[in-house]
Amino acid sequence: MLIAADKFKGSLTAVQVAERVTAGLRRVVPDVEVEALPVADGGDGTVDAAVAAGFERREARVAGPLGDEVTAAFALRGDTAVVEMAEASGLQRLPAGVFAPLSASTYGSGELLRAALDAGARTIVFGVGGSATTDGGAGMLSALGARFLTADGEPVAPGGGGLADLARADLSGLDVRLADVEFVLASDVDNPLTGPKGAPAVYGPQKGASPADVETLDAALAHYAKVLEEAIGTRAAEFAASPGAGAAGGIGYGALIVGARFCAGIEVMLDVLGFAPALGRASLVITGEGSLDEQTLHGKAPAGVAAAARAAGKEVVAVCGRLALAPEVLGRAGIRRAYALTDVEPDVARCIAEAGPILEQVAERIGADFLG
Repeated sequence: MLIAADKFKGSLTAVQVAERVTAGLRRVVPDVEVEALPVADGGDGTVDAAVAAGFERREARVAGPLGDEVTAAFALRGDTAVVEMAEASGLQRLPAGVFAPLSASTYGSGELLRAALDAGARTIVFGVGGSATTDGGAGMLSALGARFLTADGEPVAPGGGGLADLARADLSGLDVRLADVEFVLASDVDNPLTGPKGAPAVYGPQKGASPADVETLDAALAHYAKVLEEAIGTRAAEFAASPGAGAAGGIGYGALIVGARFCAGIEVMLDVLGFAPALGRASLVITGEGSLDEQTLHGKAPAGVAAAARAAGKEVVAVCGRLALAPEVLGRAGIRRAYALTDVEPDVARCIAEAGPILEQVAERIGADFLG
């Protein structure tokens, strides 16, 4: 039995999900063999999943999205690092109820990448998602040695809004170590940088951007890409239109600029976490996340787990807080059946508040159906 589930956002970490499911299964079959492999798709919780899989947790003091210093973590095993941009530049780093769509910066994410390089990383898996920022990765690139200057030769103001004043980009000072690392951009988002499907239009409102802010940010990022084109040539425009450029407020674009390779986050993470050998040992796979819905089907962890398991001929069931997919849709995704907390407790507020005990009850049902 392999438990490879993502977090239930706002209720349980991926590690806690595995613990609760294991407890419920063992109430039905006390000696059932269970292997837990918490998973993540590159968004928040990615470092925790790597640590649970045997990576060492490392910490660094970096700038948060508003410039205040925070302690952020990355994961290291050998010369492979897993860096999660949300640790430095995520919405979780903003005070409750505070948004800064025009001024939030990814500078701390660049510092976190530099810390991974300092720790000896030769391969960096850069998980992006859950960002508070829409600065096109300019802050990150600045922390790595780039300079973004106004017409007066002064650094532009932090955040996407400041890029409207960008006159010149100088990438000559970028950290030379970037040329010698394998840099993987892990994301479940394939949006371009700008336009109707770009970072500001699609994700800006989630970060507090008003319609006017979205227009400002879209124009500023388009201008930023144009100035970068003057600095490094036509590939700057090609990267702006590439899948993943719009990930995490455009930090994907900044990563592509310095040589990152874009990959579906869950596929990268399954490889890094050692999913294939664990899958080989399993008779049944239990995956899941807080909400199984249409978004799940587009690169989220349960869909990736189910696809890999189906390819290996393994049966998959899912646990979730809320289920919004029909059985036939689940079946096409490779999930035989889904068990929701709301099946046990219809009150959503109680499901969120008491997710752990209720998930154990759900796991008992799985045990009765598949192990009894």
